[in-house]
Amino acid sequence: MVAVYPAFPTVMYINQIREILPHRFPFLLVDRVIEYNPGVSAVAIKNVTINDNFFPGHFPERPIMPGVLMVEAMAQVGGLVMLQPEVGGSRENFFFAGIDKVRFRKPVVAGDTLVMRMTLVKLQKRFGIAKMEGKAYVGGEVVCEGEFLMATGGE
Repeated sequence: MVAVYPAFPTVMYINQIREILPHRFPFLLVDRVIEYNPGVSAVAIKNVTINDNFFPGHFPERPIMPGVLMVEAMAQVGGLVMLQPEVGGSRENFFFAGIDKVRFRKPVVAGDTLVMRMTLVKLQKRFGIAKMEGKAYVGGEVVCEGEFLMATGGE
């Protein structure tokens, strides 16, 4: 008997994500949005495969997703939260301004599905700064978490 596993729901497919985020291969690290509340929060996934371009060097004998790329993927999900027309952020520049309290709890390896939740904690529109909390999971267990600062604005 074959086990049946439900697919992740889809709120936003890759082409919709590409309309919002400026990132492209090899740096677009979000495959699908599975939960979305504009300007508030988003949950997205990154399918981690042995074909990802970082695995040959990190590490040849033990393919582990680099922590900095997990953080970058989470920041991209934060960008999806903030760069939406519904919150007046579409097509604006959006920069990763800082990270605090980041912890890596478990390694993420080829074959894992990284599920990332980013939640807006505070928005200072006057200064163009957003503070977000992020957690990333594999199989329901936290693998990475931290606080993110995002900045909108000029070149």
